Amino acid sequence: MLPIVNPTRQRLRGFSLVELMVALAIGLFGVIIIMQVFSLSEQNKLTTTSDGDAMSEGVVALYAVQRDIRMGGYGVADTKVVGCDLLLRTGVTLPALAPVTINHASITGQDANTDTLLVLYGNSNGSPQGDAIIAAGNVVQTPTAFAANDQVVEAPPAHGATCSLTLDQVASVAGSVTLKSAAVMTAGDTLFNLGQTIKVVAYAIRNGNLTMCDYTINDCGSAANNNTAAVWVPIANNIVSLRAQYGRKTTAPFVAVDVYDRSTPNTACLWSRTSAVRMALVARSAQSAAAATLVAPVWEGTFLPNSTTLDDPVVLSGNATWKNYRYKVFQTVVPVRNVAWMAGC
Repeated sequence: MLPIVNPTRQRLRGFSLVELMVALAIGLFGVIIIMQVFSLSEQNKLTTTSDGDAMSEGVVALYAVQRDIRMGGYGVADTKVVGCDLLLRTGVTLPALAPVTINHASITGQDANTDTLLVLYGNSNGSPQGDAIIAAGNVVQTPTAFAANDQVVEAPPAHGATCSLTLDQVASVAGSVTLKSAAVMTAGDTLFNLGQTIKVVAYAIRNGNLTMCDYTINDCGSAANNNTAAVWVPIANNIVSLRAQYGRKTTAPFVAVDVYDRSTPNTACLWSRTSAVRMALVARSAQSAAAATLVAPVWEGTFLPNSTTLDDPVVLSGNATWKNYRYKVFQTVVPVRNVAWMAGC
């Protein structure tokens, strides 16, 4: 006689140990696959975000710098003033006035293997060659070109290897120009009008950020201010390198650029042949990742023309973990348009 099986009891027996182990194994494999997909997704997201950070920071930084370089020398691009020391105010002198200077001697403390830029320009509607002082008593040729509070510089007809100028301000104009310093100008000199707001701005890489200092407000040349954020103001984060070169013509006719280098012109004649600045900004991702970059980025100035010899490379080895970041290089050639007003030689 066959045993009687209770159907209800058969249904209540549940899973066997083997069935549970198989289910757990399948679930474990599923979790592993899900975690791998999630990990790859996060890596891709990190890469995209990091590249986006570098892109946005680099664009902002490049725009700020090239905007000022394009204006460099406006109102003061003349052989009478270029190369002179300019006393901005008591205790603050800007040596070797020029439209734009790469690695100006007054700027120190930037990150290793990075360049600095110093740009000067005005915003006057007056003549870029200045206005002649035609008679004693501060009588100028075109008094209507000046207004109260304009910032001005008086320069002699010519200068030698050294000269010193002083930034002054117009007090009033009534046939003659009265200066706030009450200085009496010399007939035969030239009065340059820089407008109501003169710009003397310096750019440097400090602690992996692009910083800017306004010489008209702060003493950018004082080493005591190098690490002061209120003086050297960060304007773009994660900018780890700035490289720059002058573009000049070395053979007649002195029109098109045929050489790029970092030799600062030391005469007004050489400045008149320097019509561009080639520069590169290197932006770094905000997030780190192991071995994200194996070779330092390059720019147009890294190698000598038609050669594999290093000329002006991007060097990041000052940071021991530089390979753990991604980089974007932003480079351009910026015309220094106002040197076109200078007399050639």
